[in-house]
Amino acid sequence: MSSVITTYLETCSPQELRPKRCTDERFWIGEAKVPQWQFNCFLYFAVGGAWSWNDKRSWTDEQWREYVDSPRLRTFGAYYDGAPAGYYELHREDGSGVEIIYFGLLPAFIGRGFGGVLLTSAIEEAWQMSPARVWAHTCTLDHPAALSNYQARGMKIYKVESSQ
Repeated sequence: MSSVITTYLETCSPQELRPKRCTDERFWIGEAKVPQWQFNCFLYFAVGGAWSWNDKRSWTDEQWREYVDSPRLRTFGAYYDGAPAGYYELHREDGSGVEIIYFGLLPAFIGRGFGGVLLTSAIEEAWQMSPARVWAHTCTLDHPAALSNYQARGMKIYKVESSQ
């Protein structure tokens, strides 16, 4: 088995963002202000299924409920013509940071230029929470364009780890 490279990125100022915008009015992003663990669970599996997202695959309904009901978690869904297209989750840390925990598109929407738009929204919303920094991580099991998308939006690498 080859090693997995995990790359950690951050932005320390909202001015570092290099946004990507979308003029297609059929694509929109909104916050899920009513916590519904089933929604997060659906998105986690629908988006992460192709990318070896394994950390929550064995979770019980109660674990999902507790996770989603946290006041530190915010969930945003992306939609295209009313269909779920992707999502991201933001988590306020005990310290002064906000992590983009999960981020991605459903398979039918990959390659249509929405990834940069979705990440722009995630970074902008994270900065609205007044953190000292916004950070995320990606790995070689994620979509091949994930790392370049983070960097294109102005995020800088601060750590790289390799594991078996």
